[in-house]
Amino acid sequence: MNRKQVLSGAILLAVLVLPGIAAPPEGKAASDGDAAIAERWIAAWNSRSPAKMIPLFTDDIFYEDVAFGEVSHGTAELRKFFASEFEGVPDLELKLVRASVHNGHGTVEWVFSGTDKGIYKTGKKFSVRGVSVIDLRDGKISRNLDFYDSATIMRQVGRLPNPASDAK
Repeated sequence: MNRKQVLSGAILLAVLVLPGIAAPPEGKAASDGDAAIAERWIAAWNSRSPAKMIPLFTDDIFYEDVAFGEVSHGTAELRKFFASEFEGVPDLELKLVRASVHNGHGTVEWVFSGTDKGIYKTGKKFSVRGVSVIDLRDGKISRNLDFYDSATIMRQVGRLPNPASDAK
């Protein structure tokens, strides 16, 4: 099988098996009561203030930024993580794409944009789609896993080359 056939097969698989992956209309928020946490989560990130972030989480929060392998246990570590994010990307902005939270578990899809000041120190803008998987306890987030493609950021800020185009 050549590269084009493999790609066609992967696209077909994605269409048949992963119909929920396509991006919904921007700004589509969740409809159930638990999902209001997603809007508060986005607003807290956009405040760029660790003090506004911390109240959304339980004291024993487990927070993992999977792309960069950053793990925070508890609010003290989480506060340091948020501070480093806001320092590294001072104009950080998250936009809510879609959220689905039911019975204390869900996902928050988002677009993360900003200027790289402290991650790779390039001064270049980037934007990447991602998703957070969250668990809630007593109305607060007790577990948060962030998934996104760090290579996308690296390409946009010039730390990785763009993939070569398919040969025709």
